[in-house]
Amino acid sequence: MDDYYEILGVSRGATLEEIKTSYRQLALKYHPDKNPGDRVAEDQFKRVSEAYQVLSDSEKRQIYDIYGRAGLEDMDIGGFSGFEDIFSSFGDIFEDFFSFGRRRNRPDQPQPGADLRQRVSLTLEDVARGVQTALEVERRVPCNHCAGTGVEAGSQRQTCPRCDGKGKVSQKKGQLKIFNTCPRCLGAGTIVPDPCTFCGGASMVKEKKSIQVRIPPGVDMGTRLRLRGEGEAGRLGGKPGDLYIEVQIAPHPLFARKESDLYYHAKLSFVEAALGTEIEVPTLESRTFLEIPSGTQPGATFRIPGQGLPGLRSKKRGDLVVVVELQTPTQLTPQQKKLLREFLQAEAAPESEGVEARGRAG
Repeated sequence: MDDYYEILGVSRGATLEEIKTSYRQLALKYHPDKNPGDRVAEDQFKRVSEAYQVLSDSEKRQIYDIYGRAGLEDMDIGGFSGFEDIFSSFGDIFEDFFSFGRRRNRPDQPQPGADLRQRVSLTLEDVARGVQTALEVERRVPCNHCAGTGVEAGSQRQTCPRCDGKGKVSQKKGQLKIFNTCPRCLGAGTIVPDPCTFCGGASMVKEKKSIQVRIPPGVDMGTRLRLRGEGEAGRLGGKPGDLYIEVQIAPHPLFARKESDLYYHAKLSFVEAALGTEIEVPTLESRTFLEIPSGTQPGATFRIPGQGLPGLRSKKRGDLVVVVELQTPTQLTPQQKKLLREFLQAEAAPESEGVEARGRAG
């Protein structure tokens, strides 16, 4: 399968505006009104529309960049039943730039609810085992007083006289016909002469709801989880939006994370590093022991398998990587200083004796 970026002819670092511009040009080139009966153009029109559907959505694009098309399998990508399906999804682009496009949903038809986004902060311990948490979500729902109509009982909506119910007004600029949202009805196509006293004619009110969310093990900073239907309610019976949970991970006092591995810095004295020792190492769940061989150098690393984090898409756990740091003592006793001087002299002695021996041989 072709890459979405290649289909639209843009780089992987393209801005949203660059993606939109390329899509407009390609959609105009392969538009069915310009290529009647051309099945090749029809297929290409659907391909560029599918690519735009993914790359114009920041969340879908992020998943695609990381996992490719396989990561989008459960997100209803593409699968357009026909041109009307594409126009209903991207009608604003066709209307604003091609003038021959169809309008999106009529104002009196069901309209989908907006998606919501909320952050949740986790610790590395939460990431290791997964966690269930309650989120307080504020969202808009249909007003009970007016049953979501926005109109006070005994009254009804009226067709907007400015746009004649279309929700948009047009003006010509040269050979182009530009459509803009109607300033009178703000795109609704209707006006409310007697608005609901409870919601002020908005037809929606805000409510708070507690939602139980299960965060799976192995999530990373910026991971997004999708809860279908937990966004804002749709208008006039439209499909509700989704709730996206964005994961934030708090810094840990002991460990640093790199993908599924954890890094721990163990501080040793130069004597322990020189002679070798056994140290106790903390893990996310308990403690373990690590044998440090003699002659270990600063910055040396040791891996403890399976003591890292689980993968989000795999049950295999990462490793705990122990990084050795040497501590130089700052306050020595007279006895310690004496022993260190003797060590220094002993370390230099073989070299001195070697020089003296070579002198005698000469």
